[in-house]
Amino acid sequence: MSIYREFCTETVDASGRLADIDFHYPSDFNFGYDVVDRIADETPSKRAMVWCNTENEEHIFSFDDIRRMSNRTANVLKAAGIKRGDKVMVCLKRHYEYWFTAVALHKIGAVLIPVTHMLTAEDFIYRLQVSEAKAIIATPLNKVPKHILEAVKGGDFRVILWTVQKDIDGFRNLTREIEEAPDELARIETKATDPMVMYFTSGTTGYPKGVIHDFTYPLGHIVTAVYWQQAEEDGLHFTVSETGWAKASWGKIYGQWLAGCAVMVFDFDNFDPRQLATVINKYGVTSFCAPPTIYRYLVKKGVPAMPSLRHTSTAGEYLNPEIFRLFKEKTGLELHEGYGQTESTLLAGNFKGMQAVDGSMGVPSPQYRIALQDADGSTPAHGEVGEIVVLPDKHGNKPIGIFSGYLGNDELYREAWRGGVYHTGDSAWMDENGSLWFNGRFDDIIKSGGFRIGPGEIENILIAHPAVLECSVIGVPDTLRGQAIKAIIELNDGYEPDHKLDKEIKDFCNSRLAEYKWIRTIEFVDSMPKTISGKIRKAEQRQQQ
Repeated sequence: MSIYREFCTETVDASGRLADIDFHYPSDFNFGYDVVDRIADETPSKRAMVWCNTENEEHIFSFDDIRRMSNRTANVLKAAGIKRGDKVMVCLKRHYEYWFTAVALHKIGAVLIPVTHMLTAEDFIYRLQVSEAKAIIATPLNKVPKHILEAVKGGDFRVILWTVQKDIDGFRNLTREIEEAPDELARIETKATDPMVMYFTSGTTGYPKGVIHDFTYPLGHIVTAVYWQQAEEDGLHFTVSETGWAKASWGKIYGQWLAGCAVMVFDFDNFDPRQLATVINKYGVTSFCAPPTIYRYLVKKGVPAMPSLRHTSTAGEYLNPEIFRLFKEKTGLELHEGYGQTESTLLAGNFKGMQAVDGSMGVPSPQYRIALQDADGSTPAHGEVGEIVVLPDKHGNKPIGIFSGYLGNDELYREAWRGGVYHTGDSAWMDENGSLWFNGRFDDIIKSGGFRIGPGEIENILIAHPAVLECSVIGVPDTLRGQAIKAIIELNDGYEPDHKLDKEIKDFCNSRLAEYKWIRTIEFVDSMPKTISGKIRKAEQRQQQ
């Protein structure tokens, strides 16, 4: 039986669909001891992680391996002075040392701060300033050590620096120190309410915010893994994300191990759809989760056969129904869209026991009390757009899985919880079947001729045109309408921008849209401005108009 059932009580209907879930856990719940070590005690040889890279290296780790290696890592960190409450920045890409380090930090009670390897020296300076991290554990690749040393010198930070696998000047070699450390660790006192992990949001405006989750956060991902990704006991789940992003917490460790499912980790730099399919087929991956961009490339470039896959899911950006349709046509698998934020776990999804609805981000998760609200706090009419908000749980408390604060900004946290509910800042509408349909961020909504228009509605049509690889729809100033609709398009290989193609794409889209949603202008670009997590910077595009 999966260990997650010791920490919750589920109510499931005849179709296997989750109707309700209640959590129960000790006041000192710690994922490292109560999940990883517990599984290692009961089934030490149980597979926890399958790891490979583009150099054909391969490692298969059992839960006993993870226990021993995390204990050794914890002992190295303790000996260096890292203790409960200290913050440690971890920039390890998809290296297997990430899993040793994350579990070790949880056991110590230190705060894990995962960051992407794509950060510049300036990015590291900002994160070190606001987090006051005591240490950084980094990959030796992609000039990351160089950027970190520049940041430490530029900001005059006193911080312990480790890297893995290689000796790098200015860094201690964590791999060597782990090999020499003892693998026994006495349990260290922590509380479920302690800060456990902090993610910096990518954001489209302003500086990134530090989003803090406490030690109950892993439990918030039970629904994510079991009922959305459908990770199976003794299965193998593959989420593509790099460990610097919250999506790694969604799909590469917590919910999957709670469900008794191993995680597949492929350490790569450059996305190649056929390479991913090769990994899936070689190791028999049973469930797969990736952002729509990955599926879009798979569909556009050709989807290889992947017979071991039994379930696919997607989140992170809007999924176009055309991609849903084409992927299902080629594989027989439905893409189960989901929705959530760095500040939360999965808030809505196309769950186990229900047919996936193409283009819909699914129904509200039974884990949360989700509502739609107008600006004045009232409920919009059925089918009308409102902001997605999260209410306190049925006991009046912050729900499991919702963040516990913004680093150093209590005022911003209070603003997010104004009116007694958590405001996501995302808008959606609900259909008669209870499915939610994403409309856009409030700052992305276009107001044209008195109409409120979500860019996703139009991007959904645009992406179906064979010439369009990526697109972004924004509102631009217009004396007649207030705002006119502009499409910014990156073309597929084999297409060149010209007046004829401009007209063809407009005709293709406008013939499928209500007149008030018509595209008025098109700009062809070589690439889209994006956040380092891959989201298109619409704010930057608007500023350039």
